Amino acid sequence: MEPRESWAALAAGGVAGVCVDLILFPLDTVKTRLQSPQGFRKAGGFRGIYAGVPSTVIGSFPNAAAFFITYENVKSVLPHGSSPYLSPATHMVAASLGEVVACLIRVPSEVVKQRAQVSPSSSTLRILSHTLYHEGIQGLYRGYKSTVLREDLWSWKQGHVVDSWQSAVCGAFAGGFAAAVTTPLDVAKTRIMLAKAGSSNARGNVLAALGGIWRTQGLPGLFAGVVPRMAAISLGGFIFLGTYEKTRQLLL
Repeated sequence: MEPRESWAALAAGGVAGVCVDLILFPLDTVKTRLQSPQGFRKAGGFRGIYAGVPSTVIGSFPNAAAFFITYENVKSVLPHGSSPYLSPATHMVAASLGEVVACLIRVPSEVVKQRAQVSPSSSTLRILSHTLYHEGIQGLYRGYKSTVLREDLWSWKQGHVVDSWQSAVCGAFAGGFAAAVTTPLDVAKTRIMLAKAGSSNARGNVLAALGGIWRTQGLPGLFAGVVPRMAAISLGGFIFLGTYEKTRQLLL
C-alpha cells in the first residue's frame, strides 16, 4: 500500500469511528447498564447517559484508525486471485488481524468507559486512577480475550471497497445480525470488565462468565441488552462504513 493510501485509510477510519461512537453513545450506555450485574436501575437507569464519554473521545480515533490501517495493509500483502473463495478469506483474515491490533487500544478505553457508565457519579479520571492503583496496567486489559473473540466472530462482514451507499447498507444488515449472535460474548465481556478485583469473573475466563450468567439468569441474561446493541451496531455499520468509504474516496 502506498503512503498516501495508508494515510487515507488512517484518517477515514478515525473520522468514521469518532462519528459513530459519539452519535450512538447513549445506546451503548443503556446496553451496558442492562448487562451489568447490579441491573439497569441501580447502574444508573437513564441518568448520566453520557457518563464515560471522555474515554470514548480519547480512544475512538486511534482505535478505528488502528483497525483500518492494519486491515488495509494486511489485505494488500495477502494473495489475490479470481477464486470466489480466496477473496472473502483474504478480507476475513485482514479484518481479524485488524481487530487484534485495535483491541490493544479499545480494551483500556472500554474498561474505563463501562465502569463510568455504571457509576455515573464518578469521573472518568477517577475511575482510571482507581483502576491503575488497585489493579495496575493489567486491570485496563481485563476482558481483552473476550473482546477479541467477540470482534473476530463477525469480522467477516468486512467486504470489498464499493460505493459508500452499498457499504453502508451491507454494514447495517451484517452488523445487526452479528450483534444479535455475539450478544452473549458481549455480556460476558461486560461482566468481566465490571467485576470486582479478586472475584471469579475478574480472572477473565469467558466460559466461566457465560456459565455463571446461564446459571443465575438463563437465556434472558445471556441476551441482555440485545435490542440496543443491535440498534447501535446496525446504525453504526451504516454510518461507519459509509463515512469511511466516502472520506477515503475524498482523500485519494
